[in-house]
Amino acid sequence: MASLKPVTSLLLQSFLILTLILHNANGDQNCLKVGFYEESCPQAEAITRNIVNEVLAIAPSLSGPLLRMFFHDCFVRGCDASVLLDSPTKDAEKDALPNLTLRGYQIFDKIKNAIEQTCPGVVSCADIIALAARDAVAAMGGPSWEVETGRRDGIISTANEALANLPPASLNINQLKLIFQQKGLTVRDLVLLSAAHTIGISHCSSITNRLYNFTGNNDDSSDPSLDSEYMARLKMKCQKDNMNMIVEMDPGSFRTFDEHYYDLVAKRRGLFQTDAALLDDPETKAYVDTHRGGDDLSRQEFFIDFGVSMVNMGRIGVLTGNLGEVRKICSKVNSLPLTP
Repeated sequence: MASLKPVTSLLLQSFLILTLILHNANGDQNCLKVGFYEESCPQAEAITRNIVNEVLAIAPSLSGPLLRMFFHDCFVRGCDASVLLDSPTKDAEKDALPNLTLRGYQIFDKIKNAIEQTCPGVVSCADIIALAARDAVAAMGGPSWEVETGRRDGIISTANEALANLPPASLNINQLKLIFQQKGLTVRDLVLLSAAHTIGISHCSSITNRLYNFTGNNDDSSDPSLDSEYMARLKMKCQKDNMNMIVEMDPGSFRTFDEHYYDLVAKRRGLFQTDAALLDDPETKAYVDTHRGGDDLSRQEFFIDFGVSMVNMGRIGVLTGNLGEVRKICSKVNSLPLTP
């Protein structure tokens, strides 16, 4: 399937590799590094990439969920694959309300099984999530970047922590900036990682408050920051008695990783309140304005910047060295309990 080949130019790849090398020169305090498995499991990245490409060739709609899984993992207890753990009492991260719409768990199981057959007990599920996110973006026409690896898997996963750490789609710009700052991320990372909404879909239930009863007074008020024409189309799709319908996060371009997301945000057609919030801060708005309707050079700059921010997010709260474990099965800890 030709559309699954990364479209990043050789020049862009060179710039990206150089940028990340320079960026990582003084950022290896967490013992992560590019090529961590070069000797212990040199096939790990190729196995992950091949399976992601095979899956997306059949089901391209899974690209968004594979990318989303990385965000939902890293923002809760750090990038430790705790989002993949099952709980017999249904009290793990995946059972929390914000995670009930996550998809693609079986893809990570498939990748893990394939890697275990080649290099048993070596590659963590946390690293597989990070690699799969990169490969999903590249498969949808977006950039590729060097992924730092060396993470180990966590053994604790609770629904309450997911509720406390995953930012809801209704936050304003100040709340978003604070949450990202608490995770060690910058305002620039915020606006770049928000562009992940250029691929994938969401459910109408995620935007109910923008379309109906926005004031909370049990009326038909709508979010005034939403473009009226776009709001009318959303209301036709998301009627009050049917919030299970799905909507494209980047209409007309939801299967292509590109800058079209910023065009929509600038036109007040971002699906979530957190998208609209990017216009309420001078720094985030400036980035949106710079890259809306951009040329090839602008796109290359965006691709490079996005890769750097993904690397930054991949460093949140990582377990390395003797901390954590390398799970044999991504949904189960090797021996210890899931909760404290």
